[in-house]
Amino acid sequence: MAQLSGDAFAFGGNLMRVEAALALMAARIPPVVETERVGIADADGRVLAEAVVAPIDLPVFDNSAVDGYAVVYADLDPHAATQLAVGGRVAAGQAAGQQGAGGAAIRIFTGAPMPGGTDTVFMQEDVRVLQDGRVELPCGLARGANCRARGEDIARGAEALAAGHRLEPRDIALLAALGLAELQVRRRPRVAVFSTGDEIRDPGTPLPPAAIYDSNRFALTAMLRRSGCVVTDLGILADQAESMRAHLSAAAGSHDLVVTSGGVSMGEEDHVRAAIAAGGSLVFWRMAIKPGRPVAMGVMEGTPLIGLPGNPVAVFVTFAHVLRPLIAALAGAIPTPLNPATVTAGFSHRKKAGRREYLRVSLQRRGTETVAIKYPVEGAGVITSLTRTDGLVELDEESTGVAPGDPIPFIDYRQMT
Repeated sequence: MAQLSGDAFAFGGNLMRVEAALALMAARIPPVVETERVGIADADGRVLAEAVVAPIDLPVFDNSAVDGYAVVYADLDPHAATQLAVGGRVAAGQAAGQQGAGGAAIRIFTGAPMPGGTDTVFMQEDVRVLQDGRVELPCGLARGANCRARGEDIARGAEALAAGHRLEPRDIALLAALGLAELQVRRRPRVAVFSTGDEIRDPGTPLPPAAIYDSNRFALTAMLRRSGCVVTDLGILADQAESMRAHLSAAAGSHDLVVTSGGVSMGEEDHVRAAIAAGGSLVFWRMAIKPGRPVAMGVMEGTPLIGLPGNPVAVFVTFAHVLRPLIAALAGAIPTPLNPATVTAGFSHRKKAGRREYLRVSLQRRGTETVAIKYPVEGAGVITSLTRTDGLVELDEESTGVAPGDPIPFIDYRQMT
């Protein structure tokens, strides 16, 4: 488990910009050191602990990309159609031998090895079969056409995937094609999740007056699992300072990361920030981000701890822009920054300079333009503003607003979880 000293994140300011927080985390948070071997059938989403080097050429041999006729290019007339006898037949999975080296066409099928000496394949639909069994091949085909050369995908000894790469289904295809049955990957980060608040209840239980159902813990658990974490759901913490400190400290001692939601603002019943400071060290509190300004980060028992706001939209936004990079650092994964697309603003909006702001928008197609429409209710507690929109518009710290027709950066929700 990563162990951090209390001063590992020395920061003297009161309001931290997003980029500063990300740089700080990337530079100071060591990844989990334990590794394990997994079969490729179970490797999706895992982070490679070491680079994968191709043990074989891919393809393993020269082969045909189509069904057709393999020939020696030098046997072709460059100015007119060429007629050749058919000297053999090679199907996929069949050894080709040396047939075809003597000026004949070889009937060949997709994936079959190229017969010795042949270097070009005519697609069967371009070939005319004559009554005497010979084939007529049109002129103009380039040397090497419709052939897949040995090692053209990846050569033996070349790096196939880098250490720190988070595996996706397309990577699994490559690894299987290389004949690799097992991989060395990093252990999944262990993350403890709490919600805080005397007013919070679990779904499925009776709801007393003035109480609300907990949505944050369940959303965080889902997002953390999608990010490759092993999650321990530790329930709801009451608004009691000493009890909260004890629970956070205990969780920190057995996890790589502790995440809470709620209790990080300035109210008399907000105890998370004080608990972090009392049981470890507070790195920063408050970020220059909207929604999500009250984000507390600290270290307890050598483990990073993140206290997120209580509003569901703020939890979602801060997960995407603060927790995702932190989890990548813990997992030893190569960072995968969010990549905004440019869309056209279909609304106007004013904002304060000095903070980054995220607006929930839906996309509409208008002629050749993709237009962003801002959700009409802006509150950070409005969960339907997430379920009825497509993503976030990101307005940087220097921006002071948006006017209709402005090009603006848009991030699809599917990138964030």
